[in-house]
Amino acid sequence: MLVELKEESAFEEAIRKPCLSVVHFHAPWAEQCQQVTEVLQVLAQQKNYSEVMFYSCPAEDLPEVSLKYKIEAVPTVVIFRTGKVVEVINGADAPKITDAINRYVLVDSPNHQESNMKLEDRLKALINRSKVMLFMKGERNAPRCGFSKQIIEILNQLKIHYDTFDILTDEEVRQGLKKYSEWPTYPQLYIKGELIGGLDIVKEMSANGELQSMLNAA
Repeated sequence: MLVELKEESAFEEAIRKPCLSVVHFHAPWAEQCQQVTEVLQVLAQQKNYSEVMFYSCPAEDLPEVSLKYKIEAVPTVVIFRTGKVVEVINGADAPKITDAINRYVLVDSPNHQESNMKLEDRLKALINRSKVMLFMKGERNAPRCGFSKQIIEILNQLKIHYDTFDILTDEEVRQGLKKYSEWPTYPQLYIKGELIGGLDIVKEMSANGELQSMLNAA
């Protein structure tokens, strides 16, 4: 359940709390707002988010608040920690909203440091599971994004053995690998445990023959 913030004083009090606060700025006439409300209601009921406070705020009824936090359109989701804005997500982008909340929930976890160590070991094991390892959206035979599909086609043309991991099946790996390898997007190709890059780099290396040479050496 989302707590409705109908007064400016209630809003300021809510976002100053030490926990993570997620505020959905909405308007009754915007259909997309209902989609965001439903997403946040589902998250609010899950144990993983028991330490997160979820709020809704009628943007037009609190114009000073909307102006202060630069709300130019609805729906807009603003994530606060102890009164400070840590992230803003515009539009009804459910995956982006969920990903953003997950990042800060992980950081706020009391077991974050221990979890990071365990996650790092897991990531190393996954990266080295095969000499050629591809982290992608979907599976080899059923890619779930255009970039993943293109990189699969390149690897298949080279007729080499490689393994894949579907990052959509594991949010911890999906977010953790971005930080571990300092590479913000997917797909990601690794050869002998080393990050090669994403689609653009793989395309370029394939075109100039460098990728084939590297794979032969592996």
